[in-house]
Amino acid sequence: MIETGSILSAPRGEAVAVEQDGPVLHVRLNPLRLDDTLGVAVLDELIALLDDLHQRPDIRVLVLSSLGEDFCLGADRAEYQEALAVDPTGAALRRIADKAHRLCQALETTHAVTIARLHGRVIGAGLALASFCDLRAAADTSRFRMPEVGLGLPPAWGGAMGRLVAEAGVARIRELMLTCDVFDAPTAHRLGLVHKVAPLDDLDRTVAAWTRPLVRRQPEALVLTKRMLAGFARADRTADVGLLDSHLLVAQLNQSAGHGPTAAR
Repeated sequence: MIETGSILSAPRGEAVAVEQDGPVLHVRLNPLRLDDTLGVAVLDELIALLDDLHQRPDIRVLVLSSLGEDFCLGADRAEYQEALAVDPTGAALRRIADKAHRLCQALETTHAVTIARLHGRVIGAGLALASFCDLRAAADTSRFRMPEVGLGLPPAWGGAMGRLVAEAGVARIRELMLTCDVFDAPTAHRLGLVHKVAPLDDLDRTVAAWTRPLVRRQPEALVLTKRMLAGFARADRTADVGLLDSHLLVAQLNQSAGHGPTAAR
């Protein structure tokens, strides 16, 4: 559990580092600068952290960033293959995918205002994770991509398809998912996938320009407004099939690995 303190550094294992500065919690991926993917250890630590926040109303803002060269290179596909090899029924893989869904739902519904600080490459599941933050700022050198179709996978991580469509519009998300094109930070800004773009050296100041007024707002009004906005956003996702993501992923990987029904033909 996160303890109260004006400045608190609290590594959560080796996947996530946490620093509290008054009402602002800084959550940093890849603290050892070894792996920019979203593996199970990262999912577990982020879920535990967000669960802890239910008991921490003093945390008003959460800033999600990475200490690695890139914000995030996507899900750990090696873990997917390993899970499928160990358990060909797909149950183990479904558990991993369901954790991603739990994480994104927790990020969307936490009382704290969440800010994604993006730099380097923001790929696949990394973009999905960032999309569930309330506010997103990117370095002007950032590059974005949704590569799943090109990898032979469905875009099934965290229930993010509905969120991305709600944020940027179905036509543009359709194009980017089907083509797997790389796009830059100004394009992400035009689409509404990020709210601000700044030079990398100014990115922390850009984030601080949000956090300073946010922590001065009346807490209940801030939480209520965030939840009202989330409610309206979810109203556009009444047909959201994010809970099926784990099943879609298992079915496709099983087929690719020769475990599916076509393997016996």
